[in-house]
Amino acid sequence: MRLSSSGSEPGLFDGVLARGPVRDEVGDGAWVAAMLQVESALARAGAEEGLVPTGAAEAIATACRAVHIDVLRLADEAPASGNPVVPLVAALREALPADAAGYVHKGATSQDILDSAAMLVARRALVPLLADLHGAADAAAALARAHRDTPMAGRTLLQQAVPTTFGLKAAGWMVALDEATIRLDSVRRERLAVQLGGAAGTLDALDPVGLAVLARLAQLLDLAEPVLPWHTDRTRPAELATSLGVAAGVVGKVARDVTLLAQNEVGEVAEGAPGGSSAMAHKRNPVAAVSAYACAAQAPGLVATLLGAMVHEHERAAGAWHAEWRPLRELLVAVGSAAAWLRDCLEHLVVDPAAMRRNLDTLLRVLGASEPDLGAAGALVDRSLAAHAEAVLSWGQR
Repeated sequence: MRLSSSGSEPGLFDGVLARGPVRDEVGDGAWVAAMLQVESALARAGAEEGLVPTGAAEAIATACRAVHIDVLRLADEAPASGNPVVPLVAALREALPADAAGYVHKGATSQDILDSAAMLVARRALVPLLADLHGAADAAAALARAHRDTPMAGRTLLQQAVPTTFGLKAAGWMVALDEATIRLDSVRRERLAVQLGGAAGTLDALDPVGLAVLARLAQLLDLAEPVLPWHTDRTRPAELATSLGVAAGVVGKVARDVTLLAQNEVGEVAEGAPGGSSAMAHKRNPVAAVSAYACAAQAPGLVATLLGAMVHEHERAAGAWHAEWRPLRELLVAVGSAAAWLRDCLEHLVVDPAAMRRNLDTLLRVLGASEPDLGAAGALVDRSLAAHAEAVLSWGQR
């Protein structure tokens, strides 16, 4: 496949709000490649079940690899049919001899191709995204281990409360990141399914071997095989969206903690490569944490859009399906960028135990308390580190 325009030129804000590899995994080129992969696999599955001549399936597969796709042309022609699959199929047929062109897209509808492609795009984008979440959790684990017994003031309602340890705070970050990662990885492995139902979800155009073609298509694309076509059952995109939203919330919480701890008046942590200010040379801005939070903060609105788009009419939606495309891409980019920023933040976080001690001493004087016994906090850190070790082992076995 060759693209005359990938639509992936960097934007002005991408360095901050689209950090990391996820952006490229969900660009126009990735979507077109995924749609062509689905068309190729559909032809092969049809050939294996006797619906498509073997020679035609091979020609379609070759064309899907070699065809020149003008993304701008797809964009210009998509409004005529309401989606980019129709002009893509036309371009693919133009690249084929007449005896093979008629077998392109056999038995499928546009939503089959685009939904399946969306699952492929999401699955690929989740690989680096999950790796960054996992890396952030590992960094938090290292902080928890190193500062298991580093005392600090605990804070509730943004006020000093009672003593705790920085190790326990970092362990809390770690556990939340682990749980969000496990949930999102479960969606990636189990809930991203192929879509194939034909015009109204009946598989009628593939009768009598529609179910066999569906099963083989799922195998070829390495996607889950659904019980039924899910044209208007949007549970799967919604589960993906909500899991991404949960991950964003966890990232945002950790980033917010870092920005609060890095305030001059607190000074308990700093980033290893703090950013400067255009107007104030003395500032050491926690840029990674700030950027992680900025990316994570975009997720709730995007998740809400995808949940709101779940209401599809009858067998095919009149607009709700179309409403999913851009928010899904933007949500993957936002959460992927947030995870990349947070990993960088935690891997290079500089902890100041002396500042923590000074702030704790102020609290102890207010409480009229002596040196606290924080053995229970240490035990909780040990327990959480053991849980993290199990999560890492499980991750490595997948």
